[in-house]
Amino acid sequence: MTAPTLRTARLILSGHRPDDLDALTAIWSDPLVYAHIGGRARDREEVWLRLLRHIGQWTAFGHGMWVLREAETGQIVGEAGLMTSRRTVEPPLPDLPEAGWTLASYAHGRGLAREAMEAVLDWAGHAGVARTGCIIDPDNAASIRLAERLGYRAAGEARYGGRPILTFVRG
Repeated sequence: MTAPTLRTARLILSGHRPDDLDALTAIWSDPLVYAHIGGRARDREEVWLRLLRHIGQWTAFGHGMWVLREAETGQIVGEAGLMTSRRTVEPPLPDLPEAGWTLASYAHGRGLAREAMEAVLDWAGHAGVARTGCIIDPDNAASIRLAERLGYRAAGEARYGGRPILTFVRG
């Protein structure tokens, strides 16, 4: 399976393509983006491997991440979707698809993550994916608010990569 294309009022959500690499590398090297997502920049090679993983998620699990493009300009503004990540989290997470969203810093505060995730979760409901989880850095107040607006409820605290995280479940 490949990622279906979803459209919202301001965004086109589409599958990852090899030629998305430079735009995604720019996003993942911005300190305002990665500050609450692992705390370090991703280099071109790491972003390439992430891109390939996102393509493979659709084949392996029937869900995955989308690239977010502004409908008006076609400019890539981030990524959002569902992953089967099997992260090494203590205590372990429930075996659920993990929701995630990342936006370029210039796109923060415009409601685009919510718009994208509402489309993702609507698609997931129609695809039979009723229950999902997510992890969020405790200092990322904007993502915590978004998760709660999307119907996620706090499930506990955990550690990932030596850092504290909050876990959330929806459905």
